[in-house]
Amino acid sequence: MTLNLQTRLYIGGEFVDGGAGTEDVINPATEEIIGKAPLGSMENAEDAVAAAYDAFRHGPWPKLTRYERIDYMKKFYAALEARKDQIVPLLIAEAGATYSLANGAQWQTGMKHFRYYTERAAEDLTKMSRPEVTGSILGTSVVRYDPVGVVSVITPYNYPFMLNLVKSVPALLMGNTVILKPSPYTPFAATLFGDIAHEAGLPKGVFNVMTGGLEVSQFLTSDKRINLITFTGSDTVGAAIMQQAAPTLKRLILELGGKSAMIVRPDANLDAAVNQGLRGFTSHCGQGCALNTRQLVHNSIRGEYVARLKEEAAKVVIGNPADASTEMGPMIRKVAQERAEKYTQIGIDSGAKLMSGGKKPAHLDKGFYFEPTFFDDVDNKSQIAQEEIFGPIACVIGYDTDEEAIELANDSEFALACYFHSKDVGRAYEMAQQIHTGRCAINGGAGTQLSDEPFGGNLRSGFGRENGIEGLIEFTNANAISFHAA
Repeated sequence: MTLNLQTRLYIGGEFVDGGAGTEDVINPATEEIIGKAPLGSMENAEDAVAAAYDAFRHGPWPKLTRYERIDYMKKFYAALEARKDQIVPLLIAEAGATYSLANGAQWQTGMKHFRYYTERAAEDLTKMSRPEVTGSILGTSVVRYDPVGVVSVITPYNYPFMLNLVKSVPALLMGNTVILKPSPYTPFAATLFGDIAHEAGLPKGVFNVMTGGLEVSQFLTSDKRINLITFTGSDTVGAAIMQQAAPTLKRLILELGGKSAMIVRPDANLDAAVNQGLRGFTSHCGQGCALNTRQLVHNSIRGEYVARLKEEAAKVVIGNPADASTEMGPMIRKVAQERAEKYTQIGIDSGAKLMSGGKKPAHLDKGFYFEPTFFDDVDNKSQIAQEEIFGPIACVIGYDTDEEAIELANDSEFALACYFHSKDVGRAYEMAQQIHTGRCAINGGAGTQLSDEPFGGNLRSGFGRENGIEGLIEFTNANAISFHAA
């Protein structure tokens, strides 16, 4: 089908051309050009920051009641809903997502989180402090949660639509103004938001969409008028953003890399464990920060687990995600495909046993595909077990005791998520409390990403939280006004 692409930036309530020209955006499944995206210039970036700053300092948005902002965002939601039939195919073509992923984890989950945020934003977070008596004076204070200011929203290519929503919507609802900058691989999933904001009638400068190269990115993380940066991406880039933000002491929400462990205890349901283990490196071709790419399996069942995982990996249908029968699509670009090849060789050289995949699929001439790949007998200290690959590669690591499993799971610079499979849910819960990650899921967890559950990591997986009431409070400052009560 023909994609309806917005090829202009949205700055200060107007659609403008990219001052640095255009850039081809390709379909990672076919390597064909799907459109020419606007490439923002430093002049565009200056205009976007100036518009967002002016809208926050002098515009009506932060002064509106929470109900008035919610009314605007309900219009934003309705405009997105009306474009579902355009958005889902765009995510397939631009991000290489399979239909089930584009329609599910991208569209449905993103819109579910949107609804949740509008519901929670209706709550009055203002609170009265506990009164105290000092001598003959009774004193207390009112604590308000006020907007931070101008927010830079910087999103990655793997789940662009959902993350554009999860970051922008709560920031807007809490009274901030936003500059959204997407990955250069998936700009159209962001430029469409300009259309949406315009249709919803958001005041000028409240929401801006910006693209551009490294200089523009650095400007959006360093300019003194930016008050908060929310970023999802690699730990390396996250560290660079911290450096750029440090001189002006900006607030940061960083959702970074992961090397999440899945602990399979000897009493586990192997059908469920193998199913989740397979998804842990084939879902979106392994391009997910919270995927369980370290699979810690009790040695008494490891042989059977590995045999069954190998059998299931061989059945995965790889191909163009536009085909409804496809189960795993491409990686985003050739550089990602080459990274998977590099880490496969690193795994072989380390002495790990390659059990499946390790190369490009022979039947696909075009596209950035890579076979589902996993290693057995992996040393948890090795590169393939410690470094985030962001591709369809997993490690199976044996263990003998619960204590060893906990130690292995925590032996990582990343701490985003952890997973358990065990019939003894109580014991799994006890173990989960000893894992130093942002979240743990037992036997598949809730079956969905809960909107009321805060999401984020620790250590090199970053800090700050999305979703839940925490995801709204992140975009506020707690300000107190104290007074004599009597």
